[in-house]
Amino acid sequence: MKIEVCLGSSCHVKGGNGVLEKLKNAIKKHNLENKVDLIGTVCLGECKSNGVNLKIDGKLVTGITESSFDAFFDETVLKALA
Repeated sequence: MKIEVCLGSSCHVKGGNGVLEKLKNAIKKHNLENKVDLIGTVCLGECKSNGVNLKIDGKLVTGITESSFDAFFDETVLKALA
């Protein structure tokens, strides 16, 4: 699985670095280092209105926050890798 995290200015202001850290920690916690490629990128096109944005295997996921992260990770990442 390839996860791209927007670290551009709009997503950065909306917590992109925090989401990136949560992703790193969750990937490590679930021993997914060999299953997930985590990449930082710049604007994915919806940053101003819907950041923090990610692309998961090319599919845009918008509006991820640190508070919504756990549900997102369980429903999107863990289910896809199950």
